[in-house]
This record gives sequence, structure tokens and C-alpha cells, in this order.
Amino acid sequence: MTETPSPISDLRSPLSEQWDMIIRPNRGAFDWRLRELWRCRDLISLFVWRDFVAVYKQTILGPLWHIIQPLLTTLTFTVIFGHVAGLPTEGVPGFLFYMSGTVLWTYFGSSLTKTANTFVANAGLYGKVYFHRLSIPVSIFLSNLIALGIQFAIFLGFLVVFAVGGSAVHPNWWVLATPLLVLLLAGLGLGFGIIVSALTTRYRDLVQLVAFGVQLWMFATPVIYPASMVPAKYQWILHANPVTPIIECFRHAYLGSGSASAGQLLYSAAFTVAVLVCGAALFNRVEQTFMDTV
Repeated sequence: MTETPSPISDLRSPLSEQWDMIIRPNRGAFDWRLRELWRCRDLISLFVWRDFVAVYKQTILGPLWHIIQPLLTTLTFTVIFGHVAGLPTEGVPGFLFYMSGTVLWTYFGSSLTKTANTFVANAGLYGKVYFHRLSIPVSIFLSNLIALGIQFAIFLGFLVVFAVGGSAVHPNWWVLATPLLVLLLAGLGLGFGIIVSALTTRYRDLVQLVAFGVQLWMFATPVIYPASMVPAKYQWILHANPVTPIIECFRHAYLGSGSASAGQLLYSAAFTVAVLVCGAALFNRVEQTFMDTV
């Protein structure tokens, strides 16, 4: 007589166990576990909702601040740099000139500063439960992407109004490069952000310097002035900034000002890839021991 195996004994057998996730030790700086990051997409979506909505909870205007902030910034730049300082805008309406730079820089600066505080701001969450550590930095630039979409729609609305009013704006086929420009900005913000976040686990002073550094970086980027205004002997310094070709190409695409260069965009793309690789490797190395130092 053959004895039927017990279901309980089958469940206890190591060969019959089916695990949904296996947590293994990190194998090195370049062991990024991107497939595991993809499996965390539901968690990332929850982080995106938290970052986008919870920030404005218990505020009167709520997410309307995504509209008010760039408008107030653009108006301030228009009055101070356009009317008071008299900086040129290459023949396009000053409001559109400053808004085009403000919309892109707000996305880049916000992604960088928020990502730079990843380890310090989320140490409690990281210490309680395991999930792919890059989930939070990825969620930050995705939530900022929603804000960028809202502000970009406002920019397009003003662009149509000025164009109908007869202003000298000349959109062209370079507008098709918009997804690439946004992708490059996102990569630069994420890459620099995770580099700083990895360093802040040991050097807390960087947290205080990031916001100040981003402001200085803005003045080294043609956000409030055209690149053509910079003397020729300093142009190489301006174009060594990887954000400069992105801003210039965006203005050329939608306003007809500035310059769009495939070579400069290729430089920004190569710079972005290098920063992302270095940032991910450093982040991956620090995450193994950051709970001991944060």
C-alpha cells in the first residue's frame, strides 16, 4: 500500500517553497538591481502621491502653488531684470523669456535639492522596512514631473496669447526635442541629487549648502539672461555647464531665440549619463552602511 505524502510535509519542504522576493547582500557599487526597482513601481507611485499631495496638505491654495510660484517668479524677474536692469531678451517678450527659463530651472533645482536630502529625511523609513533604496529618489523626480507638466501647460497658454497678439515668437521643429530636454534635466537632477545625498550621510554641512549652491548655479546658467550676452572669451565657461544647452534649445524651440545645437545636446547627454552612473554607484555603496552614520 502506497502512502500518500502529507500536504503539510510538502509545505515544509525547502524544495516546495516559492518566495516572492529574495533579499541578498549588495555585491558592489554597480549592483543596481534595476529589476527589483521595477518591482517597486507600486511603492514608487505611493511615494509620488505623497510627495505631490502631502506637501500642500492643510494649505489654503493647495496644489495651486505649482501655478502661483512660477508666475510670481516670472513677474519678479520681468520687473527686476527686464525693466529695472534692462537685460536684453533677444527680441522676444520678456515675460515669455523669463518664464521659459523659470519653468525648466524650477524642475531641475527642485529635483536636485529634494533628492539631495533623501537619506537624512527618510532615515526612519529606511531603518524600519526593506525596499529598493532608489525608489524614493525616483519618486521625487516623477512627482516633480507632474508639477513641470502643469507649469509647462501654463507656459504654452501664455505663448499662444502672445503669438495671437502679434509678438515676435517663432516656434519651430525643435519642439519635438522637448521629451529629450526633460529627460536630460531629470537625469542631471537625479544624478547630482543622489551624489549629494550619499555624501550627506557623513558631511551634514552639504545639506545647508545645496540650496545656496543651486541658486549660484542658476546665475551661471542663462535663465535670466541670454547666452549671447556673455562675452565671447567666457562662452566656453557658460557652455561647460550641462544645463545651458537644454535651456537654450528650449528657448529656440518655442520662442525662436537662443541657439539649438545637436553637438551641445550630445555633450549634455554624455554628461548626464556620466553623472547618473557615478551617482548610482556612490549611492549603492553608501546605502550599505548609511544607517550607522545618519
